[in-house]
Amino acid sequence: MFRKLLNNELGRPALDEYKELEKRPVTVVLDNIRSRHNIGSAFRTADAFRIERIILCGISSTEPAAQVHKSALGAEFSVEWRYFEKTTDAVAHLKEQGYTILSVEQAEDSVTLDSFISRKREIHDEKYAVILGNEVHGVDQNAVNMSDWVIEIPQYGTKHSLNVSVALGIVLYNIASLFPIKDS
Repeated sequence: MFRKLLNNELGRPALDEYKELEKRPVTVVLDNIRSRHNIGSAFRTADAFRIERIILCGISSTEPAAQVHKSALGAEFSVEWRYFEKTTDAVAHLKEQGYTILSVEQAEDSVTLDSFISRKREIHDEKYAVILGNEVHGVDQNAVNMSDWVIEIPQYGTKHSLNVSVALGIVLYNIASLFPIKDS
């Protein structure tokens, strides 16, 4: 029989300890995300996978909002973040810092997420910036044009897309496998 663990049995670090822990060399770029719930979920997911930071762009909310906090459950305080008005400026900044830019989008010549992961399995010195786009319009075409890779999550149903927070969870789970870090 299985017994669910209590929160105090999970061994999670305190906020100040978390900030000192090793982070995976991954930055999440949220391109004009309109839903504060999706933004909060992005913070919570970034915290779970120890992603180094989130960059909010365009209309993505940067104010302390109840909807962000409700989804983030405080992760908006553990994950570093920054704001750029234009996503293309954020991408240019990240390229200057040596990041490989990945747009999560359906596009010509995109590669499936699992194909990308298998190609990169033995490379441990890259830094990735993962761009997720607006709930209606996706990643801005100019940002897609600046990307090194376009990653597509295979889908087999009748719908054409996944919710932003679901897509981010799938992508970060897979990318995290490229950068094993020690438990603390």
